[in-house]
Amino acid sequence: MDDMEMKADALDGAFDAVLAAEAVDELKASVAALKAQVDAQAVAASRLPLDGAKAAADPARDAFVERYIRRGIDAGVEMKSLSGASGGEGGYAVPREIDGAIAATLKGLSPIRSIATVVQTGTSGYRKLIATGAMGAGWVGETDARPATATRSFAEIAPPSGELYANPAASQAMLDDAMFNVEDWLAGELGREFAVAEGAAFVSGNGTNRPKGFLSYTATNEADGVRAFGSLQYLATGTAGAFPAATPQDKLVELVHALKAPYRQGACWVMNSDTLARIRKFKTSDGAFIWQPGMVEGQAATLLGYPVVEAEDMPDVAANSLSIAFGNFRAGYLIADRGETRILRDPFSNKPFVHFYATKRVGGAIIDSQAIKLMKFAAS
Repeated sequence: MDDMEMKADALDGAFDAVLAAEAVDELKASVAALKAQVDAQAVAASRLPLDGAKAAADPARDAFVERYIRRGIDAGVEMKSLSGASGGEGGYAVPREIDGAIAATLKGLSPIRSIATVVQTGTSGYRKLIATGAMGAGWVGETDARPATATRSFAEIAPPSGELYANPAASQAMLDDAMFNVEDWLAGELGREFAVAEGAAFVSGNGTNRPKGFLSYTATNEADGVRAFGSLQYLATGTAGAFPAATPQDKLVELVHALKAPYRQGACWVMNSDTLARIRKFKTSDGAFIWQPGMVEGQAATLLGYPVVEAEDMPDVAANSLSIAFGNFRAGYLIADRGETRILRDPFSNKPFVHFYATKRVGGAIIDSQAIKLMKFAAS
């Protein structure tokens, strides 16, 4: 009996060894097949695409650029209405890649857009509620009555908006040239034209069919707890049209500390190049410049430790001018973009040129008037 059990155990061991060998062989075969597949993919990826083929091409983008932009063929391209009053006018939604390129160009060229809060809206009637005032609190004893405290009130902000448009043109010969990158050209042209228009509106727009710029709001020398909601505080230099002759940098220090401490985290200066050129010459009593260049490429220069944003739409220094702003624009100013950029191809109005009429609805307004301070070049 024992001999039979020993033989059975030996037979089981032999079977196990055979199964193990087969498993190893299968594993090796699987690894070899996987390696061959990876090598084949690497070889295919290393080959250049033939006949202008694009890797991971987007059919919607290709249909828009190659069919509609270049040749005016509207088949297969989604049409969207540009005007609610006229169903006959139509345009085409810009593909995501082109719209993203326009947004990147706008952010790079429009300085206020790069530091403000930007929201995407589905309608032109964007609203935002802002809590104003304070609830108040008090100390009481264990058995004392609890009188009511003040209640914060709410103010509704509706950023004025308008339709921003651009109408660049290209010849049909340029569009027919396969070497001409129409996508980059169109995004660059629209981005530059939009940036010039909206950059001025975010600073000094009057709010009529365009954003309301932060310099268009009422400016007063009243402090935060006194002045009316929606008005900005300014500090006067004490000299009309100039900085004071003695210790002019002190006025900049005062402007920094006129802004409440929580807002100073993320605050920046906004002025044009001419005003900055004056300030760059200011020195402390020990001869150090108060303006410091960025230490690495791409880093903003600083003034009293805060970054400087050059906005050429800010006014030059003159009598009673509001030429310097300091504040947390992320908390203080809101830009509302409605939907996508839309394009209408027009090959008929100015033959042999093809115009690309592009529109985008943009709004802007101050949402927290305590977050932005101004310097007024006046005696008081």
